Amino acid sequence: MKRREFLKGGIIGGAAAGSAALAAPAIAQSMPEVRWRLTSSFPKPLDALFGNALTFARYVAEATDNRFQIQCFGPGEIAPALQAMDVVANGSVDCAHTPIYFYIGKQPSLAFGTGVPFSFNSRLQYAWLTNGGGNALMDEALATFGVVGFPCGQSGTQMGGWFRKEINQPSDWQGLKMRIGGLGGEVLAKLGVVPQQIGGGDIYAALERGTIDAAEFVSPYDDEKLGFARVAKYYYAPGFWEGGAVLHMVVNEQRWNELPKHYQAILRQAGDSAMNAMLAKYDSSNGPALMRLVAGGTEVKIFPNPVLDAAWAAAHELYREKAAQDDLFRRSLESMLAFRKENYLWWQVNEYAFDSYMIASRLK
Repeated sequence: MKRREFLKGGIIGGAAAGSAALAAPAIAQSMPEVRWRLTSSFPKPLDALFGNALTFARYVAEATDNRFQIQCFGPGEIAPALQAMDVVANGSVDCAHTPIYFYIGKQPSLAFGTGVPFSFNSRLQYAWLTNGGGNALMDEALATFGVVGFPCGQSGTQMGGWFRKEINQPSDWQGLKMRIGGLGGEVLAKLGVVPQQIGGGDIYAALERGTIDAAEFVSPYDDEKLGFARVAKYYYAPGFWEGGAVLHMVVNEQRWNELPKHYQAILRQAGDSAMNAMLAKYDSSNGPALMRLVAGGTEVKIFPNPVLDAAWAAAHELYREKAAQDDLFRRSLESMLAFRKENYLWWQVNEYAFDSYMIASRLK
């Protein structure tokens, strides 16, 4: 009797062991070892920006039991800041963390993926991408480069930048050499600005030498680290050209297609999670940084309404011109405008009313 039980147990145990042995290769095949390189458009000392790529890579590693590893490089280590997507497109590197509006010279509609002047705040920008058709339009644009992209980072509304002189009226833009990217630079060019496309790590030197008269980057938290307050006195708000700038993770299409579907899903989910982490980082860090800047002598200014009104008119004139030249830009613009009209009405009724009350009545 004992012998039968032993044999029975041995047969069951052997079958279980055989089943495990058969299952092991299937598990290994579903979780392959992957090693990628990522190039960032942002200097390594900026822990909210370059750090967002590190956060993304960590989330991917954790979700795959460290079987999918992404090594992150700063600008200049693999590619210049403004050419990050280019080296992904040609297959030199697997992926890039970059604002896709850097590449509007090749495809103007990419501006909408990051954010265009007077479009959305941070929450509505993400809502348009994920629920208003924006991601599908950006997929169409990115496909022409042989890359796949998805949101991975969000700055919130950016500052209007650092100036050596005050901007009191639209004519004060005339002849100003300013570091500004995306369609914001083209809008200000209509007002007389000479826009300069300069990577984040090179802005301070250009301001210090007088190569440029003004510069926008991101926010008090980053701008404090880069030392702009030492070379420009006036700090303006808001950055109306970037009401909620989104960053993208851009992946070589062939590398993307080689991944198992669940790895693709992990990458997208890691991008969403990294976006939330980045926005929280800025929301918790910008206030203290701004107070430190003011204590050090920075003068914070708000763009006067006539300045904003002139920029609004210039922006929408530019949009009409580009829509007439490019069908994908036209479709992206129509989608953005419809979403903006519907959802800012709700924002005015509820979110804006709450924020206004809190700021005016309770936070003095």
